[in-house]
Amino acid sequence: MKRGKFALLITLFVMVFFYLPVIIVAINSFNSARFGGEWKSFTFVWYSKLFADKNIWSAFMNSLLIAFSSAVLSMILGSVAAFALEKYKSRFQTIHRMLLFSPLVVPDILIGMSLLIFFVAVKIQLGLMTVFLAHVTFSISYVAMVVLARLQDFDSSLYEAALDLGAGRFNAMRLVVIPLVFPGILAGGIMAFTLSIDDFVITFFVSGAGAATLPGYIYSMMKHGFPAVINSLSVLFVIATFFLVLMSRKFLVKQ
Repeated sequence: MKRGKFALLITLFVMVFFYLPVIIVAINSFNSARFGGEWKSFTFVWYSKLFADKNIWSAFMNSLLIAFSSAVLSMILGSVAAFALEKYKSRFQTIHRMLLFSPLVVPDILIGMSLLIFFVAVKIQLGLMTVFLAHVTFSISYVAMVVLARLQDFDSSLYEAALDLGAGRFNAMRLVVIPLVFPGILAGGIMAFTLSIDDFVITFFVSGAGAATLPGYIYSMMKHGFPAVINSLSVLFVIATFFLVLMSRKFLVKQ
């Protein structure tokens, strides 16, 4: 078998392995059977129950609020960290990179336990604020990684030319560097948003009473049976994810 055909076969296998469960979930979201073991009849009842469940939408709004706010702050802090690493070299550069990127390889359960111990030690009440701080903590590294990769391809002579033409450092960064690096900043922000909205492990440790997020609420629903309404919610999430990816790709291509 030729290498091209073998690679195509592996790709098709991975695609089927990934998308087949999604297709099954989508089909079962229209199945009137509660547990989806057998097909009974076509129905929209689970979508009706989904839109009528106030607890689900409350948890969703919490997740959306935390994901958006943590993504915005992570974009700012991660971009600043990436600019600092690229611009200012020092003998501690390796240590700085290691500290910044360590959350990428540290297990989520360890991050969650460490943050829980920290919040308890400094007597911060667990709630949406602690979830927000935790999500910013692990999202900064992803944003910095993406922005730093973009900066390494940046032509620094453009920045120096702006300085030679009389622009100050702030204006040179604002008018030259940031617009050219912005697609990387946006990509990092989208990654941070995605990681935040579907995080469960870290959120499980640092969330308190009244701070239910959507992944946590879905987990509690599954413990009590696996209601078919989760299938409907999953379908809507997949559609929203594809829409977000298409919009971000369209924007990045324009840039």
